Amino acid sequence: MSILAPVRQGPLAAINPVAKLGATLLISVVLLISIDWVSAAVALVLELALLTVAGIPLRTLVVRTAPIWIAAPLAGLTTVLYGQTSGTVYLDWWLVEVSDGSIALGLATMLRILAIGLPAVLLFITIDPTDLADGLAQVLRLPARFVLGGLAGLRLVGLFVDDWRALTLARRARGIAETGAVRRMLGQAFALFVLSIRRGSKLATAMEARGFGAPVTRTWARPSVFRGRDWATLAIALAVALIAAGVAIAVGSWNVVLGS
Repeated sequence: MSILAPVRQGPLAAINPVAKLGATLLISVVLLISIDWVSAAVALVLELALLTVAGIPLRTLVVRTAPIWIAAPLAGLTTVLYGQTSGTVYLDWWLVEVSDGSIALGLATMLRILAIGLPAVLLFITIDPTDLADGLAQVLRLPARFVLGGLAGLRLVGLFVDDWRALTLARRARGIAETGAVRRMLGQAFALFVLSIRRGSKLATAMEARGFGAPVTRTWARPSVFRGRDWATLAIALAVALIAAGVAIAVGSWNVVLGS
């Protein structure tokens, strides 16, 4: 199975993709309103509790969420070293200035990345691109041309890993992939970029020739229905967001971005 293949098991796999998008949006909007560590921490704890019933295999969970677990501490550390200074200063060296304010901001940044990124990744890895297109077109009533173009693009993303592997083997067979790791990576990335443009152009021409851009009412092979479990998913996401915001307001840590 490809590392980019959607997870088709567990309760999340049966939820309409539109509901997953809505749930992610609800949590993200509330957490982005305020910069504080309390709301992010509460949301993260609730999300981890819900994760225990998601039914996603542990190996898949670790592999798919690894970038989030790596990026969040790095972003938090950067904010601690170079963030806004306030309160007691503990370290002042050249551009680095660590203070109470930068530490609190760094902690809030790290927790917000985890609280926003983890549910987004966990929900999106259970979405099949075709199901997503069906939901966008039938539930949200988005234009068919836009939906089908997006679906075609998502389908091509899964080919990037195979293309990268093929380029690596081809360059190695020609004896130009043994030295200079950075130079090799940049050259290979450019080759992949060119290959992607060519493939996308051919696909666009082929889809246009087959009438995918025709201004007619399009039918869909598989119906996309918004059921009770989908509304329950949105309700759970809203509850997580409201509880996180409520706790932050109750303890006095709620800090609206626009008002800061």
